[in-house]
Amino acid sequence: MNTSAASSLGTNPKPGSTYPIKNLKTMQDFNKELNQPLLKKGHTILIDMTCFQSGVIVPYQGTHVWDSHHVKLPHLYPPPESPNKSHSPPSHWDVTCRALHNLTKGNNSIGDVQTAIMSYNSNNKDRWTFDALFLYGRHLHAKDNNLHLLIPNMAQLALDLPELIKQPIPLLRQQQNQAITMSQQQISCLLANAFFCTFPHRNDTKPGSEYANYPTINFSRCYTDHITLVHSDLKILVLYQFIIYIYKTRAQKLRAIFHYFNTVTNKSHNQDPAKPDGLVTFERTSIQKSQLPKWKIQKKTLTNLHISSEGSIEHEGTGMLQVDFASKYIGGGVLGSGLVQEEILFFMSPELIVARLFTEKLADNECLKITGPQMYSFTSGYSKTFSWVGPYNDPTKRDNWKRRYRQIVAIDALDFKNPKEQYTKENIKRELNKAFVGFHGDMKTAIATGNWGCGAFKGDPKLKALIQLMAAAVSGRDMAYFTFGNKELAKEIQRMHEMLTINKVTVGKLYKLLKKFCGNCAHERGSPTDLYKFIREKIGQKDNLL
Repeated sequence: MNTSAASSLGTNPKPGSTYPIKNLKTMQDFNKELNQPLLKKGHTILIDMTCFQSGVIVPYQGTHVWDSHHVKLPHLYPPPESPNKSHSPPSHWDVTCRALHNLTKGNNSIGDVQTAIMSYNSNNKDRWTFDALFLYGRHLHAKDNNLHLLIPNMAQLALDLPELIKQPIPLLRQQQNQAITMSQQQISCLLANAFFCTFPHRNDTKPGSEYANYPTINFSRCYTDHITLVHSDLKILVLYQFIIYIYKTRAQKLRAIFHYFNTVTNKSHNQDPAKPDGLVTFERTSIQKSQLPKWKIQKKTLTNLHISSEGSIEHEGTGMLQVDFASKYIGGGVLGSGLVQEEILFFMSPELIVARLFTEKLADNECLKITGPQMYSFTSGYSKTFSWVGPYNDPTKRDNWKRRYRQIVAIDALDFKNPKEQYTKENIKRELNKAFVGFHGDMKTAIATGNWGCGAFKGDPKLKALIQLMAAAVSGRDMAYFTFGNKELAKEIQRMHEMLTINKVTVGKLYKLLKKFCGNCAHERGSPTDLYKFIREKIGQKDNLL
């Protein structure tokens, strides 16, 4: 059965042309699904829904807990001592409050920020440096020139934690279908605490530690860079290259972060449309093995494809399900040295960073969907060429729950040390299942994606495009695919999609062809035969599709 929306609409594109992006469905076409009640089993809502219905966003009043199932919040640390101890030193939060309160007085230097952070992180005095933060202060601060106003506002925002978060935040743990909805103001408060590194037990992610299975959330790595000089003759050159690298990457990251905080703390223009006043939902989805598709018997054919070498997932894909080429630790190297698709996305929309606070490492049958994040910045470049360009005033409309019509799905691709490893039945099935978990859902918006797992993870973009198209077909969604400037790749994928559609090749038949290709690769030395050439040849041999 052909599920192509093009057929149902009678708008099949002409041969050689791509499906019009304007015809793809977006979130605004699914208001009924988006506006369903949020309050349901497994969904924690950190605001009072009764007040929300009256147009006011206030925290929900709950009872805090300190356990392994919830975020351990800074103002609860340490937990109460046993009643046998009548005298105790100031709590960790008391020390933190004093340090942050000093920053609210204004006229702060970067050194003052360092002193404050280290006053309640003394265990890390020999490990943490603030090189990147000082570099920002010396160079880019001269352009932005707002830290003397911004740091006090950020410190006050962090101090507002007990007033803004009044119930436990559950950890989104593996193999549990759970969701959290919180206000953008609550997110900004949690991120301000992350900036000032206040979260307890979150600086150690070594194997066996309490949070070994979670990403870091404190921003210490964003400020820290270590350099080891082995040969003194190289010292000047290496140091110069190091400073240039920092200037172009970490300092640019900090520009995006500081712009975000400047937007959310700016008290001089409360009517500013950029000032966040909505909600964001974080939803972890797990699909058990027995519920995953049996790929070899799938009868659906490929759905509509818009493909272009121009445009981006983040902008042209607005309103679609936007794919985050994720690390299994959500956010990847966003707080460290990483600067590829996922990290850049998180700097454009820093509210995504808060997912690191409560999202356990993704398993092979899981994804994380974020609904409603706001975009704050324009950026340019990739990796070492990354830079913050300027503010972005997000015009994206909101649903009834005041969530932006923006939905991002984090799915992690396999990392192939040897590219040939991807051509196995097991690995192709894993990637199909992972994509399906991400694309599955009641809201059938188009998917905005691209070369998922094809950079540092060494994926074959031709194979990954087919895998995503197959998962999209089984999920009943169309696709917008952006090749990031690669015109030839866009043409090749377009021609392959057209050939498979014309020949009404089902997902099941295509899966069998991929398995056969894998069998051939196992017996070949060196680079495998071109995948698309192999498929075209086999499509001409009808017996091979049975």
